[in-house]
Formats: sequence, structure tokens, C-alpha cells
Amino acid sequence: MLSIGNLTLNSSLILSPMSGISDLAYRLINRSFGCELAFTEMIGTDSLVHNSKNTLNMLSSRADDRPLGVQILGSDPDLIKRSLDILSRYPFAVLDFNAACPVKKVVSRGKGAGLLKDPVKLQQLLQTIVKNKSIPVTVKIRAGWDETEINAPEIARRAQDAGVDALFIHGRTRKQRYSGQVDYDVIRRVRESVQIPVIASGDALSPELIKNLFSETGCAGVAVARGALGNPWIFRESIEYMTKGKTPRRPDVSEISKIMKEHLLLSIQLHGEKHGVIRFRKYFAWYSRGMAVKDLRRRAFGASARDQMLEFIGELEKRGRFVQAEN
Repeated sequence: MLSIGNLTLNSSLILSPMSGISDLAYRLINRSFGCELAFTEMIGTDSLVHNSKNTLNMLSSRADDRPLGVQILGSDPDLIKRSLDILSRYPFAVLDFNAACPVKKVVSRGKGAGLLKDPVKLQQLLQTIVKNKSIPVTVKIRAGWDETEINAPEIARRAQDAGVDALFIHGRTRKQRYSGQVDYDVIRRVRESVQIPVIASGDALSPELIKNLFSETGCAGVAVARGALGNPWIFRESIEYMTKGKTPRRPDVSEISKIMKEHLLLSIQLHGEKHGVIRFRKYFAWYSRGMAVKDLRRRAFGASARDQMLEFIGELEKRGRFVQAEN
């Protein structure tokens, strides 16, 4: 079990927010395999305050999409407070503040991982959020800016002092982005620096690696991001692997095809036929990863109609086979 403020979870595995990916359809598919807490896509406070239609659509949810967290990105205290007022109208269970996004256009504006270079400002922003929010507050950070500035333990203590209820840490620096190895040691040092729950992130790509994150860091939970792309089974498999020692069984092509159809139809319900199919294209590639169907993936990226994409999924079910060489 994992407790974040007044929220108690039966599962210590959490679905991370990912831009352009974590919509309602994606979350529901992952929930069907044991994901309990999921997050919306990252929400920019400036876009939210200015009533961006696309941003407001990211907040779409429904009764079976609970408990649901929202992650915000910003650096202006006034915009943050105004965003919190807007978000209070939605049934979110957790609010996460992003101080980890490594994208250049984000950090150049002093947002995301850019805040790692200013721990005092980050602490002040977190104090503002905690003061103005009635639900549990978390923050996501990285190990540091680069290998010369590994300041995650200091930032974690400042976050705890600000009153946050839990902390997510990606075990890479901003400079690394998603390359190189996750630093288990820095995650462990962060966990030893605070009393609030620490949730590890980075390279949670398989049940074995997820178990390693727990055992090597002593973390209270693990956030799953890239490991769930085209692989919602990772939640069920990881739970079975860690609780029963059961070796993960790779789903066969017919099972994958079945979930692909469900995901496609949910995407169409949410976004309309054309945009739902277009949005599903990248998921087609992720679901078919490891299969010898490069030509089929290429054709699927041209689909814009429901029947067209269903036809490609049907062809995948007939032709799909796993190979070691293709990724």
C-alpha cells in the first residue's frame, strides 16, 4: 500500500503523465490491467489560465477514471494560484508540480527542470501550492541539473519543508534527459533524506526493472512511463512478479490485437473518428513493437478512418510474430 496525504492506494505502481500520450483512453486501458492512480497529461498553467481548448480537453475524465492526478507546469506564482482555482472544479485526488521536464523550451523559461537550479524559488512555489490546495500535493524532480549539480537530496528536504505529501524523482539529471543509466544511489539518498513517501521514476520498463527500483532504492512506489507504451500488461505482470515470483508471460498477438481495438474505439469516442485514429497511430507502433511488421506500421501511419485502422489491426493479428532483431 502507498499513502499520499489522505489518499491511500492499494498499488504502489503509478502511471506517469506523458505529453501527447496520457489521455483518457490511454489511462482507461492501463487501469484495466491494474493501474490504480494515473495522471492527466502535463498542464501548463499559462495555457490553463488562458482557457486553451486543447488544455481543457486534457482534463477530460469520467467516473471509472479514478483516482486521478493532475500535473501542472509553471513558474509564476499568480498563474499557479489562478490555475489551482480552475482545477478545484475537477475531481482530482492529487496535484503534482513538475520540476523535472528537461525540454529546452521549458527549462529556458525557468520551468520544469529549470527550477532545479533555483531550489529556493522551487520551495516558495511549492509553499504557494500547498497553501492554496485542499488535496495532496506532490512534486516531481530529477537527480540534478548535471553531474556537477546533483542536488536532489537538498531539493527533497526543501519540498518536505514546504509541506508536500510525497515526492517523485527521476534518477537522471536534466542534461541526461532519457539517456544513460538511472542512478539508484541518488534515489536512495533522497529517500533517506526525507520522511515523506519517495516514488522512483526512470527505466521502469519491465517487471524485473521495477522490482530493482524497489529493492535498490527502498522507494515507496514506482512511476511507470515508457514501460507502459503499448504494454498495459506491465502493471499486472509487475504485481504478479513481485508478490508471487511469477515469471512474466508475454501476451500473444491475439491478446494484443484485442486491446488495440479497445484502445482505438476509446480514442475515437474521446477525440472523434479522424483525430482519434490519427492519435492512435503512435500506439499502433508501440503495440506492435518487436513484431516483424515494419511495412504494416508504415501503412498504419497513413490511416485516418476507423475501418482502415481496424483492418490494419486485423492484418497484424494474422501476420504478427515476435522477433528478436526488430525493435
